[in-house]
Amino acid sequence: MPRRLLQRYLPHPDTLRRQRSLRFMGQLIGNPTLWMLSRRSVANAFFVGLFCALLPIPGQMALAALGAWLMRANLPLSVGLVWITNPLTMPVIFYGNYRLGAWLLDGPVRAAPEELSTRWVAEQMLDILPALALGSLVAAVICGIAGSLIIRLLWRWQVVRSWKRRASRRRQLRRMDRPAGGPVPKGGVSRRMLRRSGGHHPDAEHDPDAQPGPDHGSR
Repeated sequence: MPRRLLQRYLPHPDTLRRQRSLRFMGQLIGNPTLWMLSRRSVANAFFVGLFCALLPIPGQMALAALGAWLMRANLPLSVGLVWITNPLTMPVIFYGNYRLGAWLLDGPVRAAPEELSTRWVAEQMLDILPALALGSLVAAVICGIAGSLIIRLLWRWQVVRSWKRRASRRRQLRRMDRPAGGPVPKGGVSRRMLRRSGGHHPDAEHDPDAQPGPDHGSR
């Protein structure tokens, strides 16, 4: 199940409490409803986390935590996904958002320097801000919705596969319980019942016509 996989990587609530940007949440960080791992909470967390990660704004973690509380999403996942945009990936992602916004606005596109960096993005912010803002918003919505839908589909697929495995195990157990000659006749017993009764017919003790065994003689 996805739940077991995600539980391995979820941080402890104390780890989030030590984050300065999350101190405004106080005791809400330890709220059990914000740590639930269900299809809905995880899907909402992917929407919140990816949406906030692609916005070129400060305080992404705080915004993701607030979004997790509003949408009843998984808090650590919402906050953790924000780090998709980090100092290494941020220039590439935000420049891609800028080009998307410039294409939507049908405006000119500034060529990227040989070494794309956050400094270049900051220096060109005034000129590229409209296209960057629009492109980032569109990319955030698309990626958030896509991430949420993918998680819901994967979760559903895992559940269906688990159901099929259980049904297959039950069918195998039924085949093992059947005699080799066919189905168990009425009044008959299966091999499992014989094993549980120590090899004796479970109804032998209640059969008035049953012959006594060697150790049932009268004294």
